[in-house]
Amino acid sequence: MPKANSAFMKPLNVSPELAAVVGKGPMPRSEVVKALWVYIKKANLQDPKNKRNIVADENLKKVFGGKDVVNMFEMTKLVSKHLS
Repeated sequence: MPKANSAFMKPLNVSPELAAVVGKGPMPRSEVVKALWVYIKKANLQDPKNKRNIVADENLKKVFGGKDVVNMFEMTKLVSKHLS
């Protein structure tokens, strides 16, 4: 049986830019991703033609390094830079 407290559940510090989107940290990476998707869906930021693309608003542009559109696989890599 796997250990319940794995590295994935370790609370990480959230950068101020990311905190504006997902809330204050520290929080586990899994919770950050969940909160990010809640924000994206609530603000209707998925590209209607290609749901894998996220169209960044002003808050997300700060997290995504100024990019206007990011695919969901690239998003996780960019978000990692804001966790420590």
